[in-house]
Amino acid sequence: MSFDYDLFVIGGGSGGVRAARIAAAEHGAKVALAEEYRMGGTCVIRGCVPKKLMVFASSMPKAVEEARAYGWQAELGAFDWTGFRTKLDAELDRLEAIYRRGQSGAGVTVFDQRATVASPHEVRLADGQVVSAKHILIATGGTPFVPDFDGREHVMTSNEIFKMEALPKRILIVGGGYIACEFACILEGLGTGVTLWNRSPLLRGFDAECRDLIVEKMAARGIAIHTGLVVQHIRKSEAGLVVTAGDGRSETFDAVLYATGRVPNTAGLGLAEAGVTLAPNGAVTVDDWSQTNVPSIYAVGDVTDRIALTPVAIREGHAFADTVFGATPRQADHELVASAVFTRPEFGTCGLSEEAAREIEPVEIYVSAFRPMRSAFAGGDEKVLMKLVVSKATRRVLGCHIVAPEAGEMIQLAAIAMKMGATKEQFDATCAVHPTMAEELVTMRKPVRHA
Repeated sequence: MSFDYDLFVIGGGSGGVRAARIAAAEHGAKVALAEEYRMGGTCVIRGCVPKKLMVFASSMPKAVEEARAYGWQAELGAFDWTGFRTKLDAELDRLEAIYRRGQSGAGVTVFDQRATVASPHEVRLADGQVVSAKHILIATGGTPFVPDFDGREHVMTSNEIFKMEALPKRILIVGGGYIACEFACILEGLGTGVTLWNRSPLLRGFDAECRDLIVEKMAARGIAIHTGLVVQHIRKSEAGLVVTAGDGRSETFDAVLYATGRVPNTAGLGLAEAGVTLAPNGAVTVDDWSQTNVPSIYAVGDVTDRIALTPVAIREGHAFADTVFGATPRQADHELVASAVFTRPEFGTCGLSEEAAREIEPVEIYVSAFRPMRSAFAGGDEKVLMKLVVSKATRRVLGCHIVAPEAGEMIQLAAIAMKMGATKEQFDATCAVHPTMAEELVTMRKPVRHA
């Protein structure tokens, strides 16, 4: 049977563009890709990249405060959101152009419109055109979830926050995951009064000792944190958005940001009609090769609800292209994937939390908590926490958790050692770099507890 394309990719995010480019440029496949919004996906356009730039912006007041403590005559004026947003938009345009050049340079045909699955080997474009493909790859990512309640039309999500016309003076953030906590810290740093409501404790699922320290420091900076709350309704008034919780309390805010999680973006894609098995939350069910139960249809990235991280999607897309078009079968490795939460303080984590590890086997816990030299000299109250979770039986480091400035940079390097199967004794045998925060990872000699 003859097909219009060897591969049709639906979704122009990190996983989709990597799969398309590798299949076309390195393996000679005839490839098309459809993206209904902007090339680059959530990470580049409305996620990791603009968020990290906002993190940098929000850190400047603290940097100026420290500069004064170090002898500089430093002052900081008001934050210019419009100026920042203009520059941010220009940067995202630049990055999107790079993604587009990467596709065109690889010979990928790009359709700037929505595409859905018409059959196991057919894709229907928004303009009505139907094209055939030997293989179809679903890479449509995730989308913010907002529960149904009276007044939900008044809220924004992480998709819209980068497009705000002005910074709100008072904002309610609903949610308790890393996105909610990151934006709480960002907006507080930019001068917004932040209140955070969630039905359960914040950062659930992360190491509890680290989580507790982050939440403590968030509260100390003036973020009003309330757990056990659920929004009942929101109404618009002259004073702002009046939000009423289940316990009867009402508060008024200039804006409400919902960060209550993300769900796989599969609604209306035609996958179920094509016979593809979906999980109850809409995720595309795939095997270790990213293949669905329909042999011609694959899926990578957040849409599969495996590990919702950009580097993971990229690896899955690359492995798919090598396997299907490069005659070099390989699976994406989902073990020991490090990640960072860009709160203040920042949190880097790899491997098992203490709570998860002790459910599996006996472990030793090593912890070092201290005031970092830079902020201690400046009179700050910052606290760094370094933590290793070690198997008693094998001595392997099962978990590494860092709460500190630039924790994301440190955990990347620690993850290499962990991926190689490093033991606690090998950490100990590594000479420290002094004076640094990271040296504590190799100087913790005695466990603080056994679990």
